[in-house]
Amino acid sequence: MTLDPDAFRAVLGRFASGVTVLTTRDAAGRDHGMTVSAFCSASLEPPLVLACVDHAADMHDLLMTLDDVGVSILAAGQEALSRRFAELESDRFDGIGYVRGERGVVLFDEALAHLECRVRHRHAAGDHTIFVCEVERAAVRQERPLLYYRGGYAQLER
Repeated sequence: MTLDPDAFRAVLGRFASGVTVLTTRDAAGRDHGMTVSAFCSASLEPPLVLACVDHAADMHDLLMTLDDVGVSILAAGQEALSRRFAELESDRFDGIGYVRGERGVVLFDEALAHLECRVRHRHAAGDHTIFVCEVERAAVRQERPLLYYRGGYAQLER
C-alpha cells in the first residue's frame, strides 16, 4: 500500500510542534540558518536532540560537514523570525538581535530557549537527514512558545 504524500502531510499537520531556528557558521565566518519544526529531544544522558533537515535545504550540505549548531526555540511573537528563516533570503540576519554562543553560532534574542550543540551522528532517512546533536550549553526564558499546527502558526494560551 502506498500512502499519498498529501494525505500523509495532512495527518502530520495535526501534530502541533514548537518552532526552532538552527544556525551554523561556515569556515569563512558566514552565518547560515533555517527554520525547523522537525526537532525533538532524544536523550537526557547524554543530552541529545534531533533535527530533521530536507536534503534540498541549503543548510543540509553545511550540516553534513560542520559540527557546531545553535538552536533557538522560538517564543510567541517570533513568527516573523521563523518566516524569515524559512525563506531563501541572503540577508536573513540583518537587523535581528542575537548573541554568539561560545563556539560562534548565532542564538537569537527573545527566544524561548537556546541550545549550543555539536553534531554527533548523521542518519539518512528518506528525503531527510536526521542530525543527532549533543547539547553542550542551554538557557531558558519564561515565555510562551511559538507553535506550528496545520500549516500555520499558533500560540499556547495559559
